[in-house]
Amino acid sequence: QVQVVESGGGLVQAGGSLRLSCTASGLTFADVNVGWFRQAPGKEREGVSCITWSGARTYYADSVKGRFTVSRDTVKNTVYLQMDSLKPEDTALYYCAAGVPCRGEADVVVTNLRNIPYWGQGTQVTVSS
Repeated sequence: QVQVVESGGGLVQAGGSLRLSCTASGLTFADVNVGWFRQAPGKEREGVSCITWSGARTYYADSVKGRFTVSRDTVKNTVYLQMDSLKPEDTALYYCAAGVPCRGEADVVVTNLRNIPYWGQGTQVTVSS
């Protein structure tokens, strides 16, 4: 049974940083593309970033480009989302998902969420102004 778990969320002031972690059991991240998504209250879930199974390619939504960095540690089977220069509009529940399409920026922002097989439970990020 596959389980995906996010951690690292919290409360931070605008301009601050957080690093989210995503780990999995029953699944090796080196075999699948992994994506980060977020959902703010009253809004639809949106793509933030993805990293290919090889780790060679990373893509970002325009709203986070230059501020967020996705990476992975294959030894720890963990994918990270480093979030810098955080803004109040980054406040959301952040999800990690495995088995996402990750061929370019278009896949980050236009993805049928129902086709993604594995999701974590989410970790809350709150940015105060």
